[in-house]
Amino acid sequence: TMAMAARGRGGKLPPEVNRILYIKNLPYKITGEEMYDIFGKFGAVRQIRIGNTAETRGTAFVIYEDIFDAKNACEHLSGFNVSNRYLVVLYYQATKAWKRMDTEKAKEKLEEVKERYGIGGDIEREKEKMLGYTPRRT
Repeated sequence: TMAMAARGRGGKLPPEVNRILYIKNLPYKITGEEMYDIFGKFGAVRQIRIGNTAETRGTAFVIYEDIFDAKNACEHLSGFNVSNRYLVVLYYQATKAWKRMDTEKAKEKLEEVKERYGIGGDIEREKEKMLGYTPRRT
């Protein structure tokens, strides 16, 4: 099938594809277990962070081990109905944030997201991968 052919590791992925998915419009009462049930069908999930503050309720980050699984999940779960709510599944737009990194605003925003969801380590790793950037040892 086409789908299988496209899965070949040589296939170039669109630049926005990311192992970190940002989910919106989740039921406020959703549990981690339910999240793993839904998102785990598409592959190994490294981490799920469900927003638990007033501003982040109904949102979550889902981090897959494999970028192809993330892509698959994003394509299949957009519009998926959970307790009469339709999920909005987006790729975490890390690169956009880093391209504007020189602006203090963007730095603050990123710090805020990292802090709010406690996903610092993964974002740093993604950044290194995407920008071919490794922190300099001093």
